[in-house]
Amino acid sequence: MKINQVEELVGITKRNIRFYEKEGLITPGRNSENGYREYGDPDVETLRRIKLLRRLDVPLEEIRRMQRGDFNLGDGLRRHIIQLERDQKNLAAMQEVCRTLVDAGEQLSGLDAGRYLDQLEQMEQKGAKFVNVERRDIRQRYTAALVSAAVFIGLMAAGMAVILWAFLSDPEVHPPIPLVVLVTAIPVVLIVGTLLALFQRLREIKGGEEDAAAKY
Repeated sequence: MKINQVEELVGITKRNIRFYEKEGLITPGRNSENGYREYGDPDVETLRRIKLLRRLDVPLEEIRRMQRGDFNLGDGLRRHIIQLERDQKNLAAMQEVCRTLVDAGEQLSGLDAGRYLDQLEQMEQKGAKFVNVERRDIRQRYTAALVSAAVFIGLMAAGMAVILWAFLSDPEVHPPIPLVVLVTAIPVVLIVGTLLALFQRLREIKGGEEDAAAKY
């Protein structure tokens, strides 16, 4: 079936379906004649399971590990329950501070934020976490994309440095300049391509994962 049909059956957007495919959570087949994606009933069921777990705020990495068989559904959900209990305590702490602000009749224009920030720090020292728990998946993906790009660019830059060093170390036996320019240009093109791919990947992470986190 086509992606439009899957979108209607599962109730998630094409954007999220493609995102989950890029993340390797679903692997639809390809039509041998035109190369188009062909989704089957197993893909629909997989997406429904992903939708359920995401609506329960199970992180993508945990879903991926369940799919790989690192642990079963029960073990994964028990781990998630522990995290939800921690989140619940954090939310209770946030509610406490919000009520304090309301009861004190604070106004934004005269709010002594420093005093309350000190209060948050004291509560954090006791175990509370004042963070956006919905974005932890996104931070991990940003970090992975940036580190991968940095490693590749570093290797390409090192290759360029070796080529230039070989060229300058003994000018009398150097290869033809056009060849050196060509060989040097290849890493430059790869670096530019990596930067463009990194930019696109960051946009995908921001759009796809934030959309998924917000909807599920």
